[in-house]
Amino acid sequence: MDIDALLTSAAINTGLSVLLFSLYSILRKQPSNTIVYFGRRLASLNNRNSRNHFSFERFVPSPSWIVKAWETTENEILAIGGLDAVVFQRILVFSIRVFSIASVTCLFLVLPVNYYGQEMKHKHIHAESLNVFTIANVKEGSRWLWAHCLTLYIISCSACVLLYFEYKSITKMRLAHITTSPPNPSHFTILVRSIPYLVGESYSNSVKKFFTNYYASSYLSHQIVYRCGLVQKLMVDAEKICMKIKAAPKGQSSLKPCCLCGGSTSFKVLTDEPESVKDSFSYSNLNLATSDNERSAAFVIFKTRYAAVVATQMLQSPNPMSWVTELAPEPHDVLWSNLCIPFRQLWLRKIATLLASIVFMVLFLAPVTFVQGLTQLEKLSQTFPFLRGFLKQDLINHVLTGYLPSVILMLFLYTVPPTMMLFSSVEGPVSHSRRKRSACLKILYFTIWNVFFVNHVSGGFLFAFNMLSSVGDIPVELAKAIPNQASFFVTYVLTSGWASLSCEVMQPFSLLCNFLKKHLLRNHEDSSDGLVSFPYHTEVPRVLLFGLIGFTYSVMAPLILPFLLIYFLLAYLVYRNQIVNVYITKYEGGGQLWPIVHNTTIFSLVLTQMISLGVFGIKKSPVASGFTIPLIICTLLFNEYCRQRFSPIFKKDVAQVLLEMDRRDEQSGRMEEIHQQLHSAYCQLPLTSHEFCESVHKLCQDNIRGREGTKSGKEPSEVSEPCAVCNFGKEGSIGE
Repeated sequence: MDIDALLTSAAINTGLSVLLFSLYSILRKQPSNTIVYFGRRLASLNNRNSRNHFSFERFVPSPSWIVKAWETTENEILAIGGLDAVVFQRILVFSIRVFSIASVTCLFLVLPVNYYGQEMKHKHIHAESLNVFTIANVKEGSRWLWAHCLTLYIISCSACVLLYFEYKSITKMRLAHITTSPPNPSHFTILVRSIPYLVGESYSNSVKKFFTNYYASSYLSHQIVYRCGLVQKLMVDAEKICMKIKAAPKGQSSLKPCCLCGGSTSFKVLTDEPESVKDSFSYSNLNLATSDNERSAAFVIFKTRYAAVVATQMLQSPNPMSWVTELAPEPHDVLWSNLCIPFRQLWLRKIATLLASIVFMVLFLAPVTFVQGLTQLEKLSQTFPFLRGFLKQDLINHVLTGYLPSVILMLFLYTVPPTMMLFSSVEGPVSHSRRKRSACLKILYFTIWNVFFVNHVSGGFLFAFNMLSSVGDIPVELAKAIPNQASFFVTYVLTSGWASLSCEVMQPFSLLCNFLKKHLLRNHEDSSDGLVSFPYHTEVPRVLLFGLIGFTYSVMAPLILPFLLIYFLLAYLVYRNQIVNVYITKYEGGGQLWPIVHNTTIFSLVLTQMISLGVFGIKKSPVASGFTIPLIICTLLFNEYCRQRFSPIFKKDVAQVLLEMDRRDEQSGRMEEIHQQLHSAYCQLPLTSHEFCESVHKLCQDNIRGREGTKSGKEPSEVSEPCAVCNFGKEGSIGE
């Protein structure tokens, strides 16, 4: 690919990005799109944008959102999105810093060496091939390869220093988050799974006897896990219906059917007759908290944080597969459906999802190979001779080589996150954050393998098919393939990077759903039920993949660095805006993403150094090769130091910190109040079904009395709303 093709791709992506950013600055001002672009604020402030009047300013693009995102402080991000949001912002800040250093060093030191690496007659810049700007243009045995080695040292040392300070800072923030936040029920609670079954005794009694016997001084209470399914769904639906009844205006029914969803609920509006209310209730099947519904899992609550941690650090019985304990997730983070999975099934599920992930990665080789075929027009014209005349046109050539391959690969990659999230759900994690973290790792491994390695290998085979002849030559051939694939990854940064940020800020799916709801269904109410949390499982792998590409090509093809730096700067502003305005925080992950970031960055650095070592060997520069080996060793030693110094704090709780928190709460007299709050923290069903139906029955009786009062001369405004009853029995029991 030549510079003209690169400029064509850059122009297309720049134009699309400017257009979408301008369109976003207009759409965000429209009152009808408040729930799309200010969903988090709408949920927290419980108000709506009142600018319904027409104004010219609403239809003029403006950069005000960029200024507001830039002015948002880290403390505000911490208060809004939690520690995970701060960690994600630190990833972008780290990337901006390290690639700013790399851009200055490589563009002024490495790029001229690459360009004048061989004695040749250069064309005009716009007609030059991209290979002229890569290390492939440096002749063998050149004494100027020391510039590449020196740049590699500067980038590696800068990255390690910045990583160290970021790891240290985030570790302090994690400890401060634990000590300064309000009492967290998860610090007092453990999750017990694989509870042994005893004939004639419920799981609840078994848990109580076990912990009162062996943890008598520290055991407080427990909450057994009940079977999930239809009952759980009914309870959730009942809560939503009650909220709608409470929020409905006087004289209007809030039970509106959905035209598009087509889903049926177990709620029906009762008539005014008292007999219909009396006949609709059957309490025989309403008691959910029975021994038949109990599962072999429970949340056990202790009196102190330290006691809960101690209980998770040792085996509870001689059989390691019984009474398995771990620290409980936060109440809002619990994935209740997976708690019903038998503990002995988990290892089978993990093996099955691993095999499924491998099969999915193998099947994904087909679109990657197709994309690589588009980048090699000579091979494409040989395979399809009838396309030769069509492919010779300059515009078609530039679009096919500079834009279309990255777009096709990006479209295929959109299928990866939902697939990996499904695999992570099947594994059986007990919390939403753990499921997202598992999906994040799967997507990261998938993208690194299929986007980075497979693209290089397929490209290398197209240029050097004899790579298969000798397995020992694979490292050398891989070192040859890296510079040759620089053009594809430059366009990939433009397409998948810049365009993805434009789509992220536009929120096209939410915008379409909001348009259909308000203009087709005529529902103009802004509800926060459909708001989602930040998709860390998709965005963290994306940012880390660009970091890997940046480290690998910084020395090999430094022309990629300006485009990459622009991506990180835009991402910093876009994601800040999304955290502040769009996404809500449902649970706190405690900064557990940073070890993934650190390990991936170290992997990227070591891979870059090993590829550089291979390239220096191909270029016959023993001095550069010799100086690269100590750099690899020092990077691995640095990683081991960080693993010993900081990583344990993200895996285990600190006993000293927990003991100090327990003593502080006891001295202040707050411990008893905390204990009272803990009893209901992990209640799977906030109200038992009997209590719930009693409350609904009372509401219906009040409704009937109100309607009778209306018939006797009361005002209609004094009549209560029609009540909805949850049918826990058969579907046809109400109204028959």
